[in-house]
Order: sequence, then C-alpha cells, then structure tokens
Amino acid sequence: MSQIEEIKNRLDIVEVVGSYLKLQKTGANYRALCPFHSEKKPSFFVSPTRQIWHCFGGCGTGGDIFKFVMQIEGVEFGDALRILAQKAGVELKRQTSEYKEWQTERNRLYEVCDLATRFFEKQLEESKTGKEAKKYLLARGIKEESIKKWRLGYAPESWRGLSDFLVSQGYNREEIVKAGLAIPKEQTQSDLELQTTNYKLQTNFYDRFRDRIIFPIFDLNSKVVGFGGRVFKEKDEQETAKYINIPNTLLYDKSQILYGLDRAKIEIRKKDSCILVEGYTDVIMSHQTGIENVAATSGTALTSHQLKILKRYSENLILGFDMDIAGESASKRGINLAQNQGFNIKVIRLPEGKDAAETIVQNQEDWIEAVENPKSIMEFYFESAFSKKDSKTSEGKKEISKTLLPVIKRIPNQIERSFWTQKLAKDLEVKEEDIFQEMKKVRLEEEIYGLEPEEIINLPQKGRKELLEERLLTLILKSPSDSLNLLTEEDLDFFSPQTCQLISRLKKEEKPENLPTELFNLLNHLSLKSEIELEGLSQEDCKIEFQECQKEIKNLEIKNKLDRISLEIKKAEEEKNFPKIEELIQEFNYLAKQLTRFQ
Repeated sequence: MSQIEEIKNRLDIVEVVGSYLKLQKTGANYRALCPFHSEKKPSFFVSPTRQIWHCFGGCGTGGDIFKFVMQIEGVEFGDALRILAQKAGVELKRQTSEYKEWQTERNRLYEVCDLATRFFEKQLEESKTGKEAKKYLLARGIKEESIKKWRLGYAPESWRGLSDFLVSQGYNREEIVKAGLAIPKEQTQSDLELQTTNYKLQTNFYDRFRDRIIFPIFDLNSKVVGFGGRVFKEKDEQETAKYINIPNTLLYDKSQILYGLDRAKIEIRKKDSCILVEGYTDVIMSHQTGIENVAATSGTALTSHQLKILKRYSENLILGFDMDIAGESASKRGINLAQNQGFNIKVIRLPEGKDAAETIVQNQEDWIEAVENPKSIMEFYFESAFSKKDSKTSEGKKEISKTLLPVIKRIPNQIERSFWTQKLAKDLEVKEEDIFQEMKKVRLEEEIYGLEPEEIINLPQKGRKELLEERLLTLILKSPSDSLNLLTEEDLDFFSPQTCQLISRLKKEEKPENLPTELFNLLNHLSLKSEIELEGLSQEDCKIEFQECQKEIKNLEIKNKLDRISLEIKKAEEEKNFPKIEELIQEFNYLAKQLTRFQ
C-alpha cells in the first residue's frame, strides 16, 4: 500500500473538511457554504461513504482530501501530503524518490521557521538577556505555561546569531531571507572591494530580529509561518518601533493570517462566535482567563480573505479593540467588509484607552463581564456618534447623520434598516422622511473602502446534451435495475463515448474500484449528485424523468445530424453532385421522421 493510500485509509474526510468548515448533516452526507466561491445557500457537499467532496454551485470543484487541502490551504500536493500525513500519524519515508519530490521549497521554509522558533525559545530560557525578557513577560501577566504554549522566545542582540545557527543546520542564507528572518545588506563599493567571496557569504545578510521578544505566528495547522518581535527595554520603546513583523513570504501573508485562530477555531465553533482583538498579548491573556474563542488582527484592518476563513467557523464577530467611527478608518473598513459578507457584529466596551491585555492585568473579571455583555455594532455606532456631537444643534445633527447614514444604508435587511432609520429620526428629533431623503444621497463607494469584488467563476460551460446525459446517469444510479432495462443498444448510439462506456460497465455490474480512474471519479461524483438532487423523488417520477431525458437526448442528436446533412446538401448542390444530393435528402427525410417519432 502506498503512503497516499495509507493516509486516506486513516483519515475520515468529514473530520478533515470539518476542521476547516462548519458542516451540517443532511441524510447520509454533509453540507456547508462553499469556501471557494461566494454563496448564500450551501452547495458544498461531503460524502463519508465515497470519501469525496463536491460543490454543486458556482465553482463546481470537487475531489478527495488531498485536493481539498491543496485548495483550502493554497498549497501544492507535497505540502498537502505533509499536512495530512501529520494528521494521520504517518511518517513519510525520506529515503524514497517520492519523498524528494514532496520536499518542496515551502516545506524547507516550514523547517526553517520551526528551527528558528526553537532557537528563540532556547535563548529566552538560557541567555542572560533572554532571562530579563522572560521576567518582563511574567511581569506583564503572561504565565510560564503560556510562554511555553505560545512558544515565545527571545532574539539575541547579535547581528547574525540566528542566521549563523540556521546555516550550521544545513539551510542556506537565501532560504533564511525567504522565510523573512534575515535581510540582505545594502553594500557600498568599499564593502565589495574588501570582501572575498567567502567573506561576502558571512556579511551580506543580517538578522531581522535583534534584542526583541519573539511571538511565532501559526497557520491553521499550528505550523509556524511567521514572527513578530517586540522591544522590552524602556529605552528601546522610545527609540524604535515597538513591534516589527516579517514581510509577506511564501508561507506568511498578513492579509490571510489571524493570530491564534489555530487554537481558537474549535472554541469558536462551539460558542458560535469569534472575539477579535488587536495584538498577540491580548490573545494570550484572554486564553489565560479561560476565554479561548479569540484571535488577533495583529494591528491590521480586517481583510476579505480573513473574513472568509472566519466564516467557516462562525458568522458572529465580537470586536474587542478601539474603533474610530469617524471618517473611513482601517477598523471601520474592516467592519464594512464584515457587514457586506453577512456577519452579525457586536462590540466589547473596554475601559477608556485600555486594550484587552491591560484590562485583564488590571482585573480579569472586567474582561469576562465585557465579553459576556457585548453591544450590537449599531448600538455602539449610535452611542459613539451621539456622545461626540451635540444632537440639539443643527451642526451636531448634520455630523451625527453623516456618521450614521452610511452605516444604516449598509444594513442588508430592510426591516432592520427601517428600525434604525426610525430610531435616528427620533433621536435627532427630525422627520423620518428627511432621513430617507438624505440617505438616498449617500454613496457607498465600497471599492474605496477596500472591498474585494465578488469572485467571478469562469467555468467551461456544459452543453445541453452533456447536462442531459449527466442527469440521465444520476437517474440510473438512483434506480439502476429499472433504468438500465429501459435502454437498448440502439439508444447507446445517441450518447457520448464516455456515457456509453459507463452505462456498459454498470450493466455488467462491474465493481467501482475496477473502473479506470477517470470513470471511477465520474461515478463517485454522479453518485453523490444523485443522492443530493434526487432525494425524495419517487420511483415513478424517476422513470418519467428518465424517459424525458432519453427522448430529448435523441432529439438533440438527430437535430445535430440534420444540421450537418443540411450543410452537406448545400455543398453537394454547389458541386452539382446530384446522386449525392439524392442520397443526403433520403437520409435527411429518414432522420426527420425519427425526430417526429421522439417528439
């Protein structure tokens, strides 16, 4: 048995897909909103019986667990294999030629990141300055077990401490730069004149992180993909950036990663809500209070991609960071995105000027209470807008409406929008009609706010005959013995070669596993489609629809033949080939009678 088959045998596709998406049982299968295109009605199905998945909606993609992980993680086969091997507890054999193919560039970078994390961890525990950094963390309220759980570390002050260590472990400096851990040095002419080739290798890179506390950043599979570094000495906080992060790399993209989501995703699904905070320490400290359905945006605005990932687990967001509702701040743009994607949004009210970590250090009960009593986003907007302006003056009314009208207009539900419109009119003591008139003038220029356009799926369009044949095959699979008996050898002349081949093998009752790969995959896909689309259809209804499909396929094929013969007759007439014309007319008349027969 190959290692691929061993992994497939050990893993259940429902568990694998379910770790990414919120699956709902429906009959023998499971369904969810498709993660690969935008949709409101679930069209993504998982079959535990066949161990396959398929989207019957906009994108039409499908496959096995490997194909799913490749698409959801955006990785190639070798990386999907490594991810699934780890889940299955299968040790990949390094000595095989297959393994060498799977050793992709990404895999090497994963190894660099993990080894770097271990280096930083050791420096925190054993170096003199590392121990000072650890004392700082403990003083900030981060517990010893949290330091280990989140793999916090320390980057020494040395210019090439990490790089030299990684090179000694067999990784080249180009890989270290690609992982975002080193920076190429800009060299002057005098540098180049002094350096030999060998010396250049030692000096033309330097470590990105020096004398900083290190926060490893994890992907959804808890693999280290990036790093953030924080200064901890008072003089450094005044002289340099408090936080720096690695740039986007082959593994890390700040627009796609949410810190802590790998550890929070199960709890998010359980509680059906995700608390979003701003920084690494906010997440860590919240976990210490027992509130674990929390992830961090790491100081960036929410992106469309992050929201799509979050939607796999819950459609309820609770925001736990400071927000400026005036103008078009980054945080507000992220909220607009979330509203447009259908999220229910609430806001945690924290003490003025405090973030989650500071609140917890001061009194963790305040954080727990705030999390348990969030306000709706609209309540938050109204309170904020009215607290900053005087609603009794005409200028104040104008400024408040300027803030709130776009927010109200963005509400997709008409009844909810009407409720907040009435409230605004009442609170401003103006006519409701005036609010409606002003709202009509508001332009929601979503492109300016950073919204990504809807995905456009360019699928090859199936022809009518292909669709009918597919439907006919699903009807056969619903009731094989009844349907196959209705087909004659003459009927097969009207079908495509692939349909004929599958029908022929079904008639012989061949075992699916004995079919060629292409036919086996087609059979699996059609069987799942049959279960989903024909559920509840009676045997009699299936028979009637089968005969209708059969008849229309024959008519389409005959019409195509008639069109071809018409062209041939025209050509024969141009050539004055009268015997050919006569022969073609006879064939045309014969087929025309067949068409009448099938109508």
